[in-house]
Amino acid sequence: MGHARHHYKVSQMNTNNKEQTQPLMYHKTVLVDEVLTYLNPEPDKLYCDVTFGSGGHTKAILDHQPQCSVVALDWDTTSIDIYAPALEEQYQERLRLLWGNFAHLYRVLKKAGINKVDGILADFGTSQMQIKERAGFSFFRDSPLDMRMSPAYQQITAEYVVNKWGEEKLCELFWQLGQEAEAKKIVKAIIEARQKKKITTTRELALIIEKAVSSKSRNSKIHPATKVFQALRMYVNHELNNIHSFLSAAMQVLNPGGLLLCISFHSLEDRMVKQFFKDRAEEGKLEIITKRVVIATPEEIAKNPSSRSAKLRVARFIG
Repeated sequence: MGHARHHYKVSQMNTNNKEQTQPLMYHKTVLVDEVLTYLNPEPDKLYCDVTFGSGGHTKAILDHQPQCSVVALDWDTTSIDIYAPALEEQYQERLRLLWGNFAHLYRVLKKAGINKVDGILADFGTSQMQIKERAGFSFFRDSPLDMRMSPAYQQITAEYVVNKWGEEKLCELFWQLGQEAEAKKIVKAIIEARQKKKITTTRELALIIEKAVSSKSRNSKIHPATKVFQALRMYVNHELNNIHSFLSAAMQVLNPGGLLLCISFHSLEDRMVKQFFKDRAEEGKLEIITKRVVIATPEEIAKNPSSRSAKLRVARFIG
């Protein structure tokens, strides 16, 4: 987590290369209209998108208010390398890209010479590009069981957890972070399988899970391995700890009146944001803007089914 190269300015790549300037957009950005409505970007203000991904929200903010600027972060160097060059060329000095974990937001911005921003957006969802391209994220593509978003930050892989952890610890992980009802059956099957041969790929793990769960789970709308893969990804990348650290760091860098927008896809993430907003509101530090959680419209869900679990909460920093 405390890696020395905390951020860097993304160097310009060869923008004559069409594949680089017009990258394939795997990820459909969620709740764009809602984000713009609540953030309401103003001229000469600086906004921070702490989860750059494929640049969807960053681009929407810059297009919506042609006189504002955005500093965007991502700890996945692949996302920055693929999607940053075209946007940097398009928006020039209005856009600045930094490599860093949003958990260290205060330090990353300070090192870049930025003290305060006028609004912060965080989308805690894993992008489709990461799921499709990074090792271990998807059970639909066979790859090494890795799941690290940024190997510079994490040492432990999903393969290590699956092969080395004991029964009780695995059950707790799959139940708490994956809310997997059949955790015990799945863990038993994993332990039996790994005694014969080390589990090293996504396909191997997905098949073990498929065979272990009941026919009712296999007939579910989601793949039987979905919740286990989610739990492993969240653990390997310290996702809940990072969100907790980020929320505290955001309070240090927002100007008074600045808005904090958080998009969650998991009930544990949403609960954490909701509780943080409530606690800081009671302390008089935040004003909760969204009295109820904001969700995608039926029209957006029809176009982008993954948006159905997106939940947006917004608060204003009082100072």
